[in-house]
Amino acid sequence: MLLLYYMEELILVKPSMEYAKTIKAYIKEFKKAKNERASGGSGLEKYRSPREWINSCSQYEKKETLPKGDYVTADQYILIRPADKKMLGAINFRHSLNKYLAEFGGHIGYSVCPSERRKGYAKEMLRMCLDKCREKGLKEILITCVKENEASRRTMLSAGAVYERTTHLESENKDFERYWITL
Repeated sequence: MLLLYYMEELILVKPSMEYAKTIKAYIKEFKKAKNERASGGSGLEKYRSPREWINSCSQYEKKETLPKGDYVTADQYILIRPADKKMLGAINFRHSLNKYLAEFGGHIGYSVCPSERRKGYAKEMLRMCLDKCREKGLKEILITCVKENEASRRTMLSAGAVYERTTHLESENKDFERYWITL
């Protein structure tokens, strides 16, 4: 028996006011989910409005507009299903690594809307983001996940990630697995 899988059209775009309604819905769904956080969303859930979040994301794109502190330039993307303009996921691509990111956070963080999980969206979003990494000239990408996050681990492995080691973040009492993807 031959099984065929069809992935509907998906686009990876920078957040804009065109998607304000679906960004709000994404935030709402994460707030309803217990113990959930929109990883890879640049703190999405802490902003009062999509406009405020979109403006903040754009500040991270250039060194000249980065907030004060030990921040790196980054591009924020959202995964949109054009058929209904629904935001399915968020993915953040950090162009370089500071001390914290080099140990715990990595180049890429991502999340998928709780109601849209287990449909292959994380894998597709990561694949699309790796193209962005290549465009920036990166040769290797570090991605991490909390040790208990089996879904994220499978997503990384599907992209060819190779396990390096596990590290412990004392302040959160969590173990993070570190994986490298060679582009």
